[in-house]
Order: sequence, then structure tokens, then C-alpha cells
Amino acid sequence: MAANDGERKMLFDMRGRRKNVVRVVYAILALLMGLSLLLVIGPAPLSELFGTGSDDASSNAEPFEEQAARLEQKLKKEPENPQLLLALTRARNNAGNQLGVQNPETGELLISTEGRTQYEKAGIAWEEYVEATDEPSTSGAQLSALTFFRLAQIARTPAEIETNLKAAADAQQIVVEKRPTAGALSSLALYRYFTFDYDEAKRLTREATKAATTKFERENLDDEAKELEARARALQQEFAEIKKASKGKGKETLENTLGGVGGGAGLSE
Repeated sequence: MAANDGERKMLFDMRGRRKNVVRVVYAILALLMGLSLLLVIGPAPLSELFGTGSDDASSNAEPFEEQAARLEQKLKKEPENPQLLLALTRARNNAGNQLGVQNPETGELLISTEGRTQYEKAGIAWEEYVEATDEPSTSGAQLSALTFFRLAQIARTPAEIETNLKAAADAQQIVVEKRPTAGALSSLALYRYFTFDYDEAKRLTREATKAATTKFERENLDDEAKELEARARALQQEFAEIKKASKGKGKETLENTLGGVGGGAGLSE
């Protein structure tokens, strides 16, 4: 459930020399969230995708959690059944979505600790599903790409952010292979920029531009690509500085949720 602002644990420490690093990461990941949602599913109220902020979030998630539990029991007998694994992926995602809470005043999406757990389990189920099938589901891949992005938003280290963004890109790649529309291609380009694969991102942007149906879309894609590359390179530099600063000091945990900006996601307790 959402907590008061003063009670929520933040994933990045906003104090001291890291303040500017945090602002860059906040801005970039918030932008990524907004663009990925628009590109993949089109504009829609967050309340239609996630919980509405009511106290009923847990009860709304319960049917999906129960469904997931039943599927896991079946998977004990058929651990590589792709249909069961795909159904489990969807059930865990649905549970996580219900446990998300939107701040009605700021539009900020808060992902509860329980919601994070559901998304993590959904990610595991998806990866097992991909291993078990030769023909991954396009809709499942699109759903999982967004799930991995949400996990990137609430990750605690640059390594976790990078791992989840790469997983998001890999899932979106499946969508593009089966449905190379302008939206699918531009979404993958966006993810590739933030996995720092700039050449591939530029190639995908060119393909998306060719697939666009209007002059406005083509021009908009070009403008956004330039902005995304600049932001991605800034993020890459900041990550390098964080890793350099923490070298020899053990695993460093970043204290913040990559949320609170432009409708980005946060982690609530």
C-alpha cells in the first residue's frame, strides 16, 4: 500500500554529492516510463493499468495471487509447460498491477513491496517460459517488457537497472520480430538506447521511421531519438561515475525509487 511521503523508502539518497546523479537518473527513467507506455499501448489513464489508490488493492490482487498459486502447483508436475508458464507470467503481472497505487494529485505510480515481489516473480516466469517455447507470445513479450522496465525503475543499483532494461529490450525484440510496426520498433529503439547499444538503436529508429504512416510521426521519431541518445549517454556516464566511486568499497546500494518525476514509479511500503 502507498505510504506517506515522509515514510516511503527512497532508492537513491538525495543528499550530498550524488544529488545531481540522482536527478539525471530520475529524469531519464521517468521519460522512459512515459514514452514506453505511449509507444506500446497508447495514451490511457494510469488507473486503468494499475491500482486506483484505494485500500482494496490487496483484495483486488488476491484472485490473481490465488490463480498464480494454482498454476505453480500444476507446474510442479509439468515444470516446462509453456502454456502454464505464460499463464503464470500474466497472473503475476496482474497481481502486481493491482498492487500499484497512483497518487491522484501527482500522477506518480507507487509500486508496493508486495507489487515488486509479484513483478519479480512474473519476470522469472517469463524467462522460464521463453526457455520452454520455440514461439514466444507477442502479447506476453510486450507485457513483460513493461514489467522489466518497472523493475528497473525500482532497482537499487546501476547493475540491477541495466539488467532489467536489457531484459525489457530482449522481450520487446520478440514483439518486433513478429510485429515490426512503427510503435514496436520505436519502443525497442528506446530500450536499446538505454542499454547503451546506440548503433542498434539508431538502426531501429530508421526502421520505425520507414514504417511510420505520417510526416509528423517520422519527424517526431527523429527528434525523440536525438533526445533519447543524449539522455542515454548522460545516464551511461553517471553510472560509470557511480561504479568508479564505489570501486573497492563493496557493493553499493542506491537509495531511491526512480520515481516522483513525470509520473514515474516509486516504491511504497
